[in-house]
Amino acid sequence: MSVDGDAGRLKDETDEPGWEVDPDDEWGLAVVTTVGRQLRLRREAVGMRAPDFGVAVGYGEDMVYKLEGGKRIPRPEFLDRADEVLEAGGLLAAMKEDVAKVRYPKKVRDLAQLEAKAVELQLYDPLNIHGLLQTPEYARALLLMRRPAYNEDEVERFIAARVARKAVFERELAPELSFVLEEWTLRRPLGGKARLRGQLEHLAHIGQLRNVELQVMPMEREEHAGLAGGIEVLKFEDGSAVGRSPAVAGGRPVSELKQLRILELRYGIIRAQALTPRESNAFIEQLLGET
Repeated sequence: MSVDGDAGRLKDETDEPGWEVDPDDEWGLAVVTTVGRQLRLRREAVGMRAPDFGVAVGYGEDMVYKLEGGKRIPRPEFLDRADEVLEAGGLLAAMKEDVAKVRYPKKVRDLAQLEAKAVELQLYDPLNIHGLLQTPEYARALLLMRRPAYNEDEVERFIAARVARKAVFERELAPELSFVLEEWTLRRPLGGKARLRGQLEHLAHIGQLRNVELQVMPMEREEHAGLAGGIEVLKFEDGSAVGRSPAVAGGRPVSELKQLRILELRYGIIRAQALTPRESNAFIEQLLGET
């Protein structure tokens, strides 16, 4: 963290947009407040004034007070620099992991927590390649197409959240993962052909994992049970489950057996209408040869 070189100006909020705390995120507010309190206590313990500390880390005095007051989410590199300047012995730097999670939107963080506990996931997205399968480059291209446009900081925030969710593939006891992908999402070169090729290569790799089944829904199908929207069903070790679809309960997560049965029925039919996993993997390899 440094002073802006040419003008020697200390960074303020205009230099770092998008690092505000979500007022509805109680856990996030608690984390950022705790980190801010520790920053202030360490600064006072070494007898350093806020303006002097700001100069040392490259931030304006007002930004220092907002960080200490839990009004702003500190960047990881700021915590590293603050730990060094305040001789905190790693105490401040150790908070980076929790602070990083605060940057993820609350709904994404909640979903990631559910995915981390699930033993089986059934996922269908009719509009895009599912977020869990997207490469960072492909995800960036999609996010940059959003209107009204996200700012660069928001784009980075969402990409970081999607990358963090991919831990579901790396768990020691990996869950069973089933994806149904629409053929058109594999053909449309969103973000350019190079990004699409990288995405297809990633799918070809993921499709070889023993706990993952990818199925492609061909565009030529004359019957399709997924026209009502996407489907997510997460099943847990205790036999419980949670599902979500725009066509059920207004898209809110549901756990009632009647609503889950509807989602599983639709997903089962969609899978039956799609290519088999073996056929789908061959189809993805074919598209790679054409791209």
